[in-house]
Amino acid sequence: MKTLAAEIHRTQEMKDKKNAEGLDVLKEVIRAFPQLDHEDSGGNGVPVAPAVAAAQSGSPLPAYAQNAPAEIKLEIEYLLDVAFRKGIGAALSESAKSPYFVQDAFHDALAGRLYPELQKRGVLK
Repeated sequence: MKTLAAEIHRTQEMKDKKNAEGLDVLKEVIRAFPQLDHEDSGGNGVPVAPAVAAAQSGSPLPAYAQNAPAEIKLEIEYLLDVAFRKGIGAALSESAKSPYFVQDAFHDALAGRLYPELQKRGVLK
């Protein structure tokens, strides 16, 4: 979470990103996270706080994935589970093996899950 928060702050400070919405910034940072995870000496795939997962209710899937076939939904939910158990880096590495639709839906679902927690912690507005 520290690496994620630091990269969010760095991205927000970039001149061309100052007007970007918090959720858009988070999605951009998540897409770049595998590289960040390897650059950070402490980036050993620390899992996302369990409180984030427990605090969410309803379907974790983005609206456009709600009508996807069951196996696609299960794959997205599996990737979310990996993120919360093994860390974002591990989940993103695993998602690279999936079709682009699954990757995009996973990124959006993860951002949707993390956004309220990061707002609460004051990382995002």
